[in-house]
Amino acid sequence: MTLAHDTINDLPVAQPEREALAEPLPDMPFSDRVESLPEALSIYINQLVYDLKRRGHDIVSLSLGEAFFDIPLFDFKKLDINKSYHYSDSRGIPELRGKIAGYYKHHYDAPLDAASELLITAGSKPAIFMAMQATLNPGDEVLIHEPAWLSYPEQARLVGAEPRFIPYDTPVSDFGDHIGPQTRMVVINNPNNPAGRIYSRDELLTLYTLCRQRGIYILVDEAYSDFVIDDPFTSMASLVPNKDGIIVVNSLSKNMGMSGWRVGYAIGSPPLIDRMLKLNQHIITCAPSILLYYLAQYFDQITAITLPQVRDVVEKRQRVAQMVDEAGLTRLDGSSTFYFFVSLDDFPGSSLDFSLLMLLNKGIAVVPGLAYGDSTSRFIRMSIGTESEERIRQSILIMKDAITAGTFDRPALRAKLESYGLAEFSPGADSEAP
Repeated sequence: MTLAHDTINDLPVAQPEREALAEPLPDMPFSDRVESLPEALSIYINQLVYDLKRRGHDIVSLSLGEAFFDIPLFDFKKLDINKSYHYSDSRGIPELRGKIAGYYKHHYDAPLDAASELLITAGSKPAIFMAMQATLNPGDEVLIHEPAWLSYPEQARLVGAEPRFIPYDTPVSDFGDHIGPQTRMVVINNPNNPAGRIYSRDELLTLYTLCRQRGIYILVDEAYSDFVIDDPFTSMASLVPNKDGIIVVNSLSKNMGMSGWRVGYAIGSPPLIDRMLKLNQHIITCAPSILLYYLAQYFDQITAITLPQVRDVVEKRQRVAQMVDEAGLTRLDGSSTFYFFVSLDDFPGSSLDFSLLMLLNKGIAVVPGLAYGDSTSRFIRMSIGTESEERIRQSILIMKDAITAGTFDRPALRAKLESYGLAEFSPGADSEAP
C-alpha cells in the first residue's frame, strides 16, 4: 500500500537523516546568463498598463507594438479538425508556405522556393533566435543599428555572442567603420521599429556587398513590410535571389494584425533553413497546427481585409506626424510603421522616468527610448495603432508640456509605483539601472 505524504517531514526518514534535512539548505542556483538578462522594457511598460487598467484606470495606450484591425472570424468547420489537433510539418504546412512564397513574389518581387527557403515557426522572435543559433558561435560579434528592437541584443547574448551597436545617425555607407574581426552578423529592422525609417535599395545593396565580402550574415527583420504606402520598399530577398548570406524574418503578426497568434517565418538559403529546421524540431516542433491550417485556408481573404486597414494606419501616421511637428516636438525621420520616436530634449530625467511620469500621473503609456540603444536613450517610442486621433492629439500636448516643464519628482513616482503594488523595472544583473 502506498501512503501519501503532505510534506517531507511526513516521510519515514531515520532520525540522523531527518536532522540533516533540518540543516539550512544551500540556495538553488539559476543560470548566470538568464540572471544577467534584463526584462523586456516595452513588455514591462505594457504589463503596468494591464495592471492599471484592471484597477479601473483609463490609459491612453501609446505603448502597444501593434495595430488593431477589424478581422472577421472565418468558419473553422472548413478545416480538417482531426489534422489540426495533431503535429504538423516542422517547416510549416506546405499550403501556407506556398501562400507566403506567392505573397513575397507578388508584393516584393522576391523569388522564394517554398519547399527549401522558408521555415514557419511560432512567431518571428523564435525565428530570429534560431537564426542566431544557426550562424553564430560564442565570442562572435553582432552589429545592430540603433534604434534597435530590444530583443536583438539579448538574443545575441543568449547564444553567447556579443552585441555591438551602430548609433542611429550613422549612414549605411559608414557601417564598415564598425565592423571588427569578430563581426559575424549585422542586424537591421526594415522598416524600422521604432523610427519608421526605410532602408533604400541602394543602402541594402551597399550593406550586402560590405558584409558578403567579409563572410558576415545580414539579418533583416521585415515585420513591418506592408506598412509602407508612398515610399518604395525593397525586400532583401528580392536583391539576393539565391539568399546567399542573408536571413529575412517576417511574421503574420503586424501586417495581418494577428500578433496574438504567434506565427512567424524565416527566409534563407536551403543550407541555413535546414539548420534552423533542426532547432525548430528540438525547441518548437511546429507552430500551432490549427492556426497554420486556418491561415492557409483564409490567407487571401485575410490579406484582402487587412491590407486596406494597413494603409489606413499609415495615413493616420501621416496626420499624427503633423500633430507632432505642430506641437514642436522633435522626432526621428521616418514615414512607415505606426510608431514615432520622439526626443525628450531637455527633460531632466531619463526616458524611463518620463515614461513612468506619463503613465502614473497622466495616464499615457509610452516606451522609454533607452530600450532601443544607448544613442537613443533620450527618446520615447509612441505607437498610434490602437488609439483615436483625438486622444493621441491630447497626449502629444501633455507630453510637450512635461518635456518643457524642466522638473519632475522621481521619489514620488517610485512611491506611487509602490503604492499600486507594481514592481520597478529590473535591468538585469549586468546592467545599470536607468
